[in-house]
Amino acid sequence: MHEMQQANVDLLQIFYLMRLTRAMEERTRTLFLQGRVVGGVYTAQGHEATTVGAAMTLRDGDCIVPQHRDLGMHLVRGTSPRAVMCQWLARGNSPSLGRDGQLHIGDMHHGIVPMISMLGESLPVACGVALTMKMRKRESIVLASCGDGATNTGPFHEALNMASVQKLPLVLVIENNGYAYSTPGYKQFNVQQLSERAKAYNIPGETVDGNDVLAVIEAVSRAGEHARAGNGPAIVECKTFRVRGHSEADKADYVPKELREEWLKKDPITRFEAYLEQERLLTARKKAQMEARIREICDDAVRYAEQSPEPDVATVTDYVFAPDGPIAIVGEPGADNPRYINALDRRTGESFTTISQEEEAIGRR
Repeated sequence: MHEMQQANVDLLQIFYLMRLTRAMEERTRTLFLQGRVVGGVYTAQGHEATTVGAAMTLRDGDCIVPQHRDLGMHLVRGTSPRAVMCQWLARGNSPSLGRDGQLHIGDMHHGIVPMISMLGESLPVACGVALTMKMRKRESIVLASCGDGATNTGPFHEALNMASVQKLPLVLVIENNGYAYSTPGYKQFNVQQLSERAKAYNIPGETVDGNDVLAVIEAVSRAGEHARAGNGPAIVECKTFRVRGHSEADKADYVPKELREEWLKKDPITRFEAYLEQERLLTARKKAQMEARIREICDDAVRYAEQSPEPDVATVTDYVFAPDGPIAIVGEPGADNPRYINALDRRTGESFTTISQEEEAIGRR
């Protein structure tokens, strides 16, 4: 923690974002119980130190590829509480235009790549974004996240293999909350730490306390510097706990009472608050002002969403099917069998052929 103070990190801003993340989810859960939320609700109580801490390490130009419990990452990267609430209430002006009620959203202006609901499938996409950054010689990284269960899927291993071979600027944060839905860790994998899986791909792996926000920031920062230096990907496993069920429809009766009580004592927000008070950075007055501001933001987001229009039923097929019309096939002039990559060159105005040659050169190194 001493290192974090030396780095001049805005600790109160970190605490504010953690509290805002939880408050937004608590408000959404209340709306769900009142029958005002469309679809299910998947909260991340207990994950705030991991999601906020990891995203706080990023710079302009970096991208995130989050999962469905990463509200903290969205808020850090600039997604507004109003947009989040419109999304949960499936309003016509939501990021998904009312077509989804979850955080399956993105905003490329803020460097947020939309997640894929089949967890683990987003990781190859993250590799694609990271490869683009490398080939365009950007000093940027991609921060992707997944849960412990997703580490057992094929796309997880395929993505890590590609990222390692190509030395992609990718940082993977594994949010190990102990359960893949209802399956405990000991029934999922036969390693002590999920970060050990990094050894198979000859990349760094580190396990940290995911409920200690400063430990998360330090570990993800190290992994990020490794990736920015052109050394390839790195894994940071954050051990945390999902306080509530997989969704609000899941009572999580499979979690032993003693285990839940043990983790509740490690609550990341309560823990960080105690540290800030100990360091005399958070006074009772500052805390009261912060809580009032958060309530105001949540109230405003709910009002805005409820006053926003419902999706227009007449647009239900928009963005689902490709527009009608002939498909032009453009290849090399005079070529009998135009190549797909040449068609892309002509259609986009960007030389994918040049990029392809560079990719071949990367592969030979």
